[in-house]
Amino acid sequence: QVQLVESGGGLVQPGGSLRLSCAASGSIFSIYAMDWYRQAPGKQRELVARLVSTGGTNYADSVKGRFTISRDNAENTWSLQMNSLKPEDTAVYLCHAGRVRRYSGGTYMDYWGQGTQVTVSS
Repeated sequence: QVQLVESGGGLVQPGGSLRLSCAASGSIFSIYAMDWYRQAPGKQRELVARLVSTGGTNYADSVKGRFTISRDNAENTWSLQMNSLKPEDTAVYLCHAGRVRRYSGGTYMDYWGQGTQVTVSS
């Protein structure tokens, strides 16, 4: 079974920084898209940042220039560096692995982490 575990959320003041990490495990052969989504109360889940296996990235307009997604040294881990945080960044942040292929074969599957709370408040 593939599992995604996030870490690094918390409470931060406006203008501060946080780094979120996601570790995927479960005999993974490849991951096409390593994503971060967020969902604020009463709002739809939105894609914040994406890193694809070819190295390309894309970001939501609201976080461009402030957030950076990157692959970590450990296999199948990725992070989201969040700088200049604003109160409107408050949400549950979820990591998502898209088009995952396992060593056991089978079809491509997508997986979600359980989410980590980020609260930006003074």
